[in-house]
Amino acid sequence: MSNDESRYQIDASFSIPFRHRIRFTQDLFGADDDILSDLLQSSAGQPARVQFWVDSNVMEADPELRHKISRFCERHEERLVRVGSIQVAPGGEEIKNDIHLLERILKVFNVANLDRRSYVIVIGGGAVLDAVGFAVAIAHRGLRLVRIPTTTLSQGDSGIGVKNSVNLFNKKNWLGTFSVPWAVINDASLLATLSDRDFRCGFSEAVKVALLKDVRLFEEICEAASKIRRRDMSVAWPILRRSAELHLEHITKGGDPFETLEARPLDFGHWSAHKLESMTGYELRHGEAVAIGVAIDSVYSSLAHDLPWTDAERILRCLADLGLPVQVAAMLDTSLLFNGMEEFRQHLGGRLTLTMLHGMGQPFDIREVDAQRMVESVERVVDFARRNDPDIAVDGFAQ
Repeated sequence: MSNDESRYQIDASFSIPFRHRIRFTQDLFGADDDILSDLLQSSAGQPARVQFWVDSNVMEADPELRHKISRFCERHEERLVRVGSIQVAPGGEEIKNDIHLLERILKVFNVANLDRRSYVIVIGGGAVLDAVGFAVAIAHRGLRLVRIPTTTLSQGDSGIGVKNSVNLFNKKNWLGTFSVPWAVINDASLLATLSDRDFRCGFSEAVKVALLKDVRLFEEICEAASKIRRRDMSVAWPILRRSAELHLEHITKGGDPFETLEARPLDFGHWSAHKLESMTGYELRHGEAVAIGVAIDSVYSSLAHDLPWTDAERILRCLADLGLPVQVAAMLDTSLLFNGMEEFRQHLGGRLTLTMLHGMGQPFDIREVDAQRMVESVERVVDFARRNDPDIAVDGFAQ
């Protein structure tokens, strides 16, 4: 046999036609409940098998939710059958920090004999969506996941994404998958039970995506900041919807839905945000950490690159007007904070790649960071916060 005959190679490219279904409703378990039922397909002529998981914080805030879900299942019994009782999962970052909770979720799936045509409907904030979504993605190599986000943060950003994860080794999202959910439903009524602090949090991601992709949206957020802070849904809801649309557009049309390339533009400000969360023992909300991260990188974009200083200040002012903190005591430990850059690089692999701004709506990537200017950026953000809004810029956390 010649060398040519003993060496053989095949490279075959292929694509998979995913469908990302996003729905917006005002009363999901009331007048709009057909939206959810219509998404559930029968299997072999039998009603869809469905299991519900609910964030404990959501269940506590809305004790009637259990009954609403039960009545929904009764009204649509020809289309679906609920498998087992309604499961309640620990809310907040706790569910992502305890690997044993992941095992518990998988055990419940197994006992219920869920299969690839079964649906897991998870109702909750981003952490619960992440953890339950990860379990769904690895059980039988993938069940059907319906996300129903209940926070502004998850409705405008993370709930729209195709990532699922838990934290491990004290690192944010170290264990996870890319998996397109069967559907996502953003319901306005589910935001009513949020605390003011959690309501504000989601708008840091709206600011972020607007700075990257839609200058007009950024202008609208700045103009409406005081109304958003007061929870005026007539302005807050359209902004959340536009934020969700921009995130969806990036995933479906950006050319890199599973982040195989080096750049992650939607993670603008996130290298420090993720690190600050772990540095504060996750007492700092993700949305608050993102606000701080966006503030730091906006100032750095001005000091080290060509973002006009007036734009950087306007970004800080917008975040503060929304009631978001732009500093926390932990960020002053810059030697520890800067470890977040290496963790960020490792999370993706390859070279360090951070997104910065030439101008509003003009993102670009950098491979190296001037450490001294980044320290100065942190100091300037802290100084701005302490001078401009001491009620928000506390050394602890926003209330």
